[in-house]
Amino acid sequence: MTAVTTAAGPDRDAARVPVRGLTVLYDARCSLCTFLRDWLVRQHQLVPLELVAAGSAEAARRFPGLDHAATLEEITVIGDAGQVYRGSAAWVVTLWALADHRPTAHRLSTPAGARLARGAVVAAAKWRGGWWAHREGAWGGRTYDGDDGWTYDPAMGWAHEPSACDGGACPPR
Repeated sequence: MTAVTTAAGPDRDAARVPVRGLTVLYDARCSLCTFLRDWLVRQHQLVPLELVAAGSAEAARRFPGLDHAATLEEITVIGDAGQVYRGSAAWVVTLWALADHRPTAHRLSTPAGARLARGAVVAAAKWRGGWWAHREGAWGGRTYDGDDGWTYDPAMGWAHEPSACDGGACPPR
């Protein structure tokens, strides 16, 4: 069996050294990421989560050996012993820290669950890279005013205004 290397050095033997805290690095410029950050802080945590903006001075100070450019591309979670989790493993360990979601984390840690977790991470990455991810307030209860005729206001909900194109045929955009 190969020893696991962490940012803190060789594996400290998880049976003897429990995880006492996790730091979640999230992209503060991404509306989906900040929505999930806000959701995480409202959850009952079995293992304390610290949420730090990826690429920030605070992240660089805490984790000088980390590739901070990569943390802006993919969710990264650091354990208190220096373990580094990326992508789907980061989501699973974050869910594991939450009281109501630990059973889900255990299911996602199986081979079949890992495929599902990876699919969720890929879907989130595609969402982040889509046109709607770059619009002001695209996620998280803020306003949305799209070119598609749909608007969202947190106080009023969703509304659709059909376009005013002549004869129902609109010119191409």
